[in-house]
Amino acid sequence: MEVKTSLLDNMIGVGDMVLLEPLSEDSFLENLKNRFDHSEIYTYIGSVVISMNPYRSLPIYTPDKVEEYRNRNFYELSPHIYALADEAYRSLRDQDKDQCILITGESGAGKTEASKLVMSYVAAVCGKGQEVNKVKEQLLQSNPVLEAFGNAKTVRNDNSSRFGKYMDIEFDFKGDPLGGVISNYLLEKSRVVKQPRGERNFHVFYQLLSGASDDTLKKLKLYRDFSKYNYLSLDSAVVNGLDDAANFRTVRNAMQIVGFMEDEVQSVLELVAAVLKLGNIEFKPESRCNGTDESRIKDKNDLKEMCELLGIEQSVLERAFSYRTVEAKMEKVSTTLNVAQAYYARDALAKNLYSRLFSWLVTRINESIKAQTKTRHKVMGVLDIYGFEIFEDGDNSFEQFIINYCNEKLQQIFIELTLREEQEEYVREGIEWTNIEYFNNAIICDLIENNQNGILAMLDEECLRPGTVTDETFLDKLNTVCAEHQHFESRLSKNSKFLNDHSLPHSCFRIQHYAGKVLYRVEGFVDKNNDLLYRDLSQAMYKANHSLIKQLFPEGNPAKVNLKRPPTAGFQFKASVGTLMRNLQTKNPNYIRCIKPNDKKASHIFTESLVRHQVRYLGLMENVRVRRAGYAFRQAYEPCLERYKMLCKRTWPHWRGPAREGVEVLMADLQVPAEEFSYGRSKIFIRNPRTLFFLEERRRQCLQDLATLIQKIYRGWKCRSQFLLLKQSQIVVAAWYRRYAQQKKYQRIKSATTVVQSYTRGWQARKLLRELKYQKRCEEAATTIAAYWHGTQARMELRRLKQEARNKHAVTVIWAYWQGTKARRELRRLKEEARRKHAVAVIWAYWQGLKVRREYRKYFRANAGKKIYDFTIQRILQKYFLGLKSTMPSMSPIDKNWPARPYLFLDGTHTELRRIFHLWRCKKYRSQFTEEKKAVYEEKLEASEIFKDKKALYPSSVSQPFKGDYLEISKNPKYQKLSSAMDEKVLLADVVNKINRANGKGTARIFLLTKKSVVLADQKTGQVKASVPLPDLTSVSVSTQSDGFFALKLKEGSASAVKGDFLLSSEHLIEIITKLHRIGATAADREQLNVDISDEFLVQFKQDKVCVKFIQGAPKNGNSVSCKRKNNRLLEVSVPSTA
Repeated sequence: MEVKTSLLDNMIGVGDMVLLEPLSEDSFLENLKNRFDHSEIYTYIGSVVISMNPYRSLPIYTPDKVEEYRNRNFYELSPHIYALADEAYRSLRDQDKDQCILITGESGAGKTEASKLVMSYVAAVCGKGQEVNKVKEQLLQSNPVLEAFGNAKTVRNDNSSRFGKYMDIEFDFKGDPLGGVISNYLLEKSRVVKQPRGERNFHVFYQLLSGASDDTLKKLKLYRDFSKYNYLSLDSAVVNGLDDAANFRTVRNAMQIVGFMEDEVQSVLELVAAVLKLGNIEFKPESRCNGTDESRIKDKNDLKEMCELLGIEQSVLERAFSYRTVEAKMEKVSTTLNVAQAYYARDALAKNLYSRLFSWLVTRINESIKAQTKTRHKVMGVLDIYGFEIFEDGDNSFEQFIINYCNEKLQQIFIELTLREEQEEYVREGIEWTNIEYFNNAIICDLIENNQNGILAMLDEECLRPGTVTDETFLDKLNTVCAEHQHFESRLSKNSKFLNDHSLPHSCFRIQHYAGKVLYRVEGFVDKNNDLLYRDLSQAMYKANHSLIKQLFPEGNPAKVNLKRPPTAGFQFKASVGTLMRNLQTKNPNYIRCIKPNDKKASHIFTESLVRHQVRYLGLMENVRVRRAGYAFRQAYEPCLERYKMLCKRTWPHWRGPAREGVEVLMADLQVPAEEFSYGRSKIFIRNPRTLFFLEERRRQCLQDLATLIQKIYRGWKCRSQFLLLKQSQIVVAAWYRRYAQQKKYQRIKSATTVVQSYTRGWQARKLLRELKYQKRCEEAATTIAAYWHGTQARMELRRLKQEARNKHAVTVIWAYWQGTKARRELRRLKEEARRKHAVAVIWAYWQGLKVRREYRKYFRANAGKKIYDFTIQRILQKYFLGLKSTMPSMSPIDKNWPARPYLFLDGTHTELRRIFHLWRCKKYRSQFTEEKKAVYEEKLEASEIFKDKKALYPSSVSQPFKGDYLEISKNPKYQKLSSAMDEKVLLADVVNKINRANGKGTARIFLLTKKSVVLADQKTGQVKASVPLPDLTSVSVSTQSDGFFALKLKEGSASAVKGDFLLSSEHLIEIITKLHRIGATAADREQLNVDISDEFLVQFKQDKVCVKFIQGAPKNGNSVSCKRKNNRLLEVSVPSTA
């Protein structure tokens, strides 16, 4: 049987606040602190998860933890964010219920990390597969991009989200992700132009300056020094633990995975650089002759660089910073801007430019991650939005006002959905429902959002009112309309106590929110709500020659001038919040409440006052009271009986009947009062936590008794087993010893018998041996005497014969010595005679030579040296040429062998002879060529000029002859119809693959090339699919790799370009491109065809441009080239590496 743990096992403090006893704010905080000190950062309030930011890494997010919480009941294991994510995912997958996960808390509480953990868990437990993994990777990689452009370092958090994000993740019927949609709310765009002390601008500015290459910064006209830009704060430019350079590389990689094109990334970086340049533009005052003040730009260098980046005429933007045009009906009035107004216009342009860029990024990401299928999807929404904000110094402005309004709406829907969930469960289980008293914050929401008397409505009305509009007039209007509202306070309202309450300044008002009173300063309310951008600046931006700028400022189009005032920031936010609330009400909610334990961003520090403040404004105590108003604990009958069955003898160890009857028997046996619990259809409901703790204490005692009993039985069993084992061992040992003793006794008897037998046999053998030896000695004695006698006779005969032989040898030796002496005497005589004759001949030869030398001495001395020299040179040359004749190399022009030079003075001659010989044999070789062969070699030479050292496929094509008609189209009866349709001679016929942009797969086509056109026909039927005249071809694009892909780019506006360019693949790419280029070069009526060799080029498919990117990949599918569609605008060709 599987042993399951429970929320109540080994519990530190109380894992579910609903079970906290006694319940008070102090006990609530003490329980949180106790669990936090033991690294238990998650606590439940029913189905709500409280998450404490530990400010350190904990080993509770490993793959093993994911598997531990996978497909487990919510209360089955200790509290964890994975339990909530698993419950939501299983409800979506198995019960077909759309889910939403609401993550709230103040800045630094860990909301962003919580949303990442939820998404990573869902990605880990859902299905696998290439397409599914691609979708999961794109959904996860959208986070780094949005964090770079929407997060910043604040005094509370180094990675604070300065916008609200709601992501709908769409799943199919199997629970596999198909895509997603992201919605963003209220980007804090004022941070672009000004940051509070100790904080910095959005991450992307610092990441770009730290991580971009020098070439990129040079193109963007930027410097790495942060101090050169007025919009970047310097006191917190560097953050410990944040590597901006590495994060920039991460963002670039994430944008590529999500599906951003390279030109789109470059456009985004240009806009970011333009915002930095915009902050460096400064103005100086000037006075006109009519007495009015106007402004001029001090240094126009930054303006010039910004205009170059965005493609704007400098004079147009300069005028937009100096003048403002107001249109009223048919009139236009142009007024000058003073220095303050010019700075306002500059900052408004910077804020709008960055805000619209961020919205465009969200839209672009949605295009990539949206689901491709049109069927109904299951949806899981993840809401990561700013929590309730209260600044203690009273510096709460318009941003805090609408943030707190959003949290009021979330609190309202939270209470409504929680009560509805409780009521539905009571009705489903047949338990009587009793009304629960709670604070309904609908009156506060109505105070803010009422269409007639609401604060937002009055703020919009004040902004649209003609005449002088200031923050003070807005406050006067609030005092007039909201003076009697019980949750509104100001100096002039009836609820204020201004006579003795000096904490309420004149320019402020106070609202009693559900989380407490918040003091708002009205300064900036009107300007921030207006959020105006002068029309002159919008029109100047629209005139830019930058593809992205025109999309961001559509209202600048002069043809679509709209005199209607744009909606205010408050109206837009109210509408988006209303849409969000309607969306959330259609889904099953799941809540994560994030709490920050301290302001120092340090681990192991629990600041009670700070946590108490957050517990109050998150309404956690209210949540606990709502859950405890009826029954504090409920559990299904099966796990309840499984957990507590040992408390009753009738249910232990096994209950044979239904689980509910077993629970009823158990509760009756324990004598639990009837008013403390109720029986539902599938669950038991326990009213008071004391009853649950009573059951747990009885279970703990019973487990101790059971453990003691098990130990006793185990020890008895172990001792008995040991005794039986010893007894059995003794029997075995005794049997083996008796066997051993008998074997030893038998061996001793056997050995003694063998010894006696051996001694007897030895005595008999020795006796027989003595007898045989005596007989043998007698026979040997007679033989020895006879042998000695025969030997004596033989030696005597031998001595006689030796004496005779010695006498004969002596005579022979004496005769030989005498003959030798005579021969030596004769030899000496002959040698002496020969020496005398030779001496006479030598003397005669010397005498003759002397006479000749004396006769010709005078001639010899005059020219003997020259003749000897000429004779020597002649002999050397003769020998050189004869040797060269025998060592001559072959007649092949590519043979580079040549005999070695024998003498140094022949160096020039040797080199010249080698050159002459090479020219002669080349001429001989060329004389063998036919006209067809000459044409082939000319094509090979042209192919070398185009592709040599530029394309990796070229070396393998050198040895392959250019055949041209590979299909023999004129002879093959299969293509007879196609051949008859061609009016001109076919220069090349081959089968190519036409690449489909939808999936990257190829379709076989017949490729025909004539002197006037390119024809593509169906391989099976021979039907002509496309015919392109060669003048309509502008260029051909190929890669540098060893693939056969090439793109035929057509002239825009031509009849052939209706369906776009052609992306083809062929095994004879070199020959096809060479013939196309050669035909263009020989034609006088058109320009030569351009060949573009690059690993990334654009192809026009109908109305869209698709980037074809070639990458080196590992060999797959037999080392073949593969083409895959990465997204709507990218085809990726993987070419196996040739290393």
